[in-house]
Amino acid sequence: MEAATAVVLDANIALRAVLGAGARRIIAEHAGPTWMCAPAVAFADARRHLPVIAGRRGWSPDALKAALDALDALEHLVHPIDAETYHGALGEAHLRIDVRDPDDAPILATALTLACPVWTEDQDFFGTGVPTWTTDRVELYLSPDRPATTA
Repeated sequence: MEAATAVVLDANIALRAVLGAGARRIIAEHAGPTWMCAPAVAFADARRHLPVIAGRRGWSPDALKAALDALDALEHLVHPIDAETYHGALGEAHLRIDVRDPDDAPILATALTLACPVWTEDQDFFGTGVPTWTTDRVELYLSPDRPATTA
């Protein structure tokens, strides 16, 4: 069967890819056959959260720099999407997700624009009309052997 064509990553997945091995491995293995993207604002959110996480975990400045460098490297596999691309779907996205988290509207708008699912650990996307995949299940979607009707 054909591989998945696209998936939008939530900022929490970008953070997981930097902080842990699971999401990083999945991205590395599937970023070729699957077009992975995230709104540029998701990368900005991850960059804003990394110093806070580093502070809580007592990281050295070198460890924080390594994490920020890893996030920069991730942008070569996960394509940043500018706001102009999803702007037309942003109003609809806000209608669907603002009750839960209006900050997630760019991610939802990107998924609506590209007609593809969201990879997230955030339950705020459930019920928005866009398929969502969590890290423990996303490989079912990304697998080249998946049935064509799986979404």
